[in-house]
Amino acid sequence: MQELSGNLFIVSAPSGAGKSSLINALLKNHPDMQVSVSHTTRQPRPGEIDGVHYHFISVEQFKQRIVENEFLEWAEVFGNFYGTSRSAIVANLSQGIDVFLDIDWQGARQIRQQAPGTLGIFILPPSMAALQQRLVQRGQDSDEVIAKRMAQAQSEMQHADEYEYLIINDDFEQALRELNHIVLSQRNSLPSQQSRHRLLMQQLLAKPAK
Repeated sequence: MQELSGNLFIVSAPSGAGKSSLINALLKNHPDMQVSVSHTTRQPRPGEIDGVHYHFISVEQFKQRIVENEFLEWAEVFGNFYGTSRSAIVANLSQGIDVFLDIDWQGARQIRQQAPGTLGIFILPPSMAALQQRLVQRGQDSDEVIAKRMAQAQSEMQHADEYEYLIINDDFEQALRELNHIVLSQRNSLPSQQSRHRLLMQQLLAKPAK
């Protein structure tokens, strides 16, 4: 992608590790940040709103968007398709808005190919027992689906070493502080500040007129 003033963050984790809760808590304190709303072919869960939690579309519509290269990344997970809109990401980043991608390691690899400067953060549970307990308490999936998610978690966590940062979500508030620290450090890095405040930098560094 072209040079943009916003930062792009990838946050990945096995289902139930708490990445969505951490991202949502972070965004409450940072209105100039957004989480990307993915497109999916799965059916909405109770309480989910089209355009807020996901853009719900048909399999046929999704495949057409693939052909038209409208996704920055896409993947098939548990028989459903998920994808990230290229135009939506570019529009937000061009306005200086930091964007979070709540995606898996497969999508992260696709993003890195097109946006090498993207920062990756992987969230881990404190134990497999804690992960299973969270999935059960969530009350969204059957025992069969939970078993599949637990098996998938083992596979997903093998890719944690492909990310720049790792957070263990044992204590939620501590994990949130760590996520906030990582994000603010990236926002205050020299390249990010130069891009975000290009005009100011030019003014401050301009040689005085003789």
